[in-house]
Amino acid sequence: MMADDLLADALNAIKTNENAGKRECMVRSSKIVRETLKILQFAGYIGDFEFVDNGKGGLFKIRLVGRINECGAIKPRFPVKKDTWNDWEQRYIPGMDFGMLIVSTPQGMMTNREAQTKKIGGRLIAYVY
Repeated sequence: MMADDLLADALNAIKTNENAGKRECMVRSSKIVRETLKILQFAGYIGDFEFVDNGKGGLFKIRLVGRINECGAIKPRFPVKKDTWNDWEQRYIPGMDFGMLIVSTPQGMMTNREAQTKKIGGRLIAYVY
């Protein structure tokens, strides 16, 4: 059976393996998963990750660093206007400057702070803290 949401599956696998104290995990690959992993790596939530070709679309092998308390995909992908970031942060993040939202914007995927700085809106993709 095919998964409907590869990003939700990937984030769930990361969270589950982090909670179990494992040092790495494997998730199925897609463009949105790759871009999300890049953001998580840049923010220090995960270590290195690499693409592993398994002949069926590939997998990402992710090194976990134990910094994720909670993460998940946001469904439906709510649209956010540039002046309503605080409302969405309060909904998905437990505290100010604690965690981040990952959003898809016309300028590519980025964090909510980057989108606020650039004064652009987008669609909510995921949260992590």
